[in-house]
Amino acid sequence: MEKSEVVAGLASDLYAAEAAVDAAIVKATTLVQAMIAARTELSVAATVGAGAQAKAMESLAALSEAREAITASHTEMAKDHRRMGWGVYAAGPVNKPPEDGRPIEWAQLTRVA
Repeated sequence: MEKSEVVAGLASDLYAAEAAVDAAIVKATTLVQAMIAARTELSVAATVGAGAQAKAMESLAALSEAREAITASHTEMAKDHRRMGWGVYAAGPVNKPPEDGRPIEWAQLTRVA
């Protein structure tokens, strides 16, 4: 396997991990919002479900730490890549979705410098 293929595979896994953490943050945030909305809709006291809501919010804090860690990993991998003399590569989602309604796909790994 060529170096560019290995790097592209690693970049793809990294972006997938970052996206998964972001998706988990969105889901956990939605859960907290739904808990508050349900309590309001049911007209129950703020103390009802307070423990569960606090734990859900705790999960948000943990996910925030996970996001910081995965993006720090990204930064370190980029530094290592440059240190090995492989230049700078850029990969990521294309800026504009295809006009035929297909989902956005990852751009090809391209050498920037």
